[in-house]
Order: sequence, then structure tokens, then C-alpha cells
Amino acid sequence: MEKMPYAEARPGTSVGSSLLTIEPAVVSSDWQRQLPVLSAPGVTLRELTLADAASLCALLTTEEVSRFISPPPTTAEGFEKFIRWTQQQRAAGRYVCFGVVPRGMSTAVGLFQVRALEADRAMSEWGFVIGQPYWGTGLFAAGAQLVLDFVFTTLGVERLEARSSVENGRGNGALRKMGAVFERVLERAFRRHERLYDQNLWSIHRQDWLERRSAEADVPSVCRVH
Repeated sequence: MEKMPYAEARPGTSVGSSLLTIEPAVVSSDWQRQLPVLSAPGVTLRELTLADAASLCALLTTEEVSRFISPPPTTAEGFEKFIRWTQQQRAAGRYVCFGVVPRGMSTAVGLFQVRALEADRAMSEWGFVIGQPYWGTGLFAAGAQLVLDFVFTTLGVERLEARSSVENGRGNGALRKMGAVFERVLERAFRRHERLYDQNLWSIHRQDWLERRSAEADVPSVCRVH
């Protein structure tokens, strides 16, 4: 999800104007009122709060981090607007956004986002971004497993898509590591700073993920590769 569904308001535009308009099915669920807290060794995923704005602004606006995504908000105030928007979209059942909080910290250093591509969320898209100091620490892998479990067991997603710039070697490698299947190249599918980029289309299917998780559970813990 290199093109973030949120966009800061500009004259003549509305916040979130790039989000696919969806009329969600009428449902009532706990996650629409408040995202659950998901935990694994070394990381906690939780709903964003306004207290996360400053750290997200400092970590996600660097060139290394933002080069393959839509330009993020440029100020802490902009991230506060984004955080309020995520809560509104979550309440509507269209979108979820987890903040990534490393062990020993209280503020988020990255995001996992999931947005519905269909009203019942059976087809959805995910994306992620984490501050550069936390690359290669295992934070992404631990958080991604939590998100995928949530997506397939709680949201009821059947097919989860991801789009990553062909040039984004780290992002493509991360998706492959999580079991995503490469499908095809989307030519000139993503615009950033007036340049068009080719994107790889990846997918993970619910049944494949559940089978993989079941197989991992059957492996003795002393033999597991972490």
C-alpha cells in the first residue's frame, strides 16, 4: 500500500479523498469500536494515539523511509490529523491502522495499515512502514505475523494484496518472507513527485496462511527458525 489512502487536506480537496469509497456491510464488532492490542516478543501493536504524532513525524518523513510511499504528513500536526482520520475510518469498518511500539517504548515507530477493497473486506490491501533505526531488528516480521493473524481470523479477509515498487528491494523481500506470492508487475501504477513507478502485485490467501501457521505450530519449538 505505497499509496497511503490518507492525504492531507489541501485547498479544493478533502482529507482522505484518495480512499476507495466503500459502503460497508452493516456489522457490529469490537474492533470497529477500538482496535485490540496485539503482542509478540519485542513488539506491541495498538491503535494510534495523538501522543504518537511527534515520533511518527520524526521517523517516517526521512528520505530513506518515505522514498517509496506517498509523501507522509510533514508536521506533527499533520500526523495528528492522520491519526484522527484512521480512527474515523476504523469506526466505519473500512480501514485499520496499527501503531508499532517496540518493547520498552511508549510511542509508535511505524505503521501497519489494512484497507478494504470490497464492502465485506473479503478482498483487502495492506501496507507497512517502519522507522529506519528499526530495520533489520525483527520488528517487522513479528508485527506482520500479528497483523496477518488478525486480518485472516478477525476481519475475515480471504485475499490480502500488497503493492510494492519494483525498485523497493527491502519491501519486496519483506513480503516474500511473509509468504506473499508475486503475481505480476503493474506498469506505471504509482505516482510520486511527478514520476511514475512500476509496482509488484503480491497476494496472500487466507487458506494458505492458515495452513502455514498450522504447519509451524506442528514443528517442535527447538527446531523453529525465528
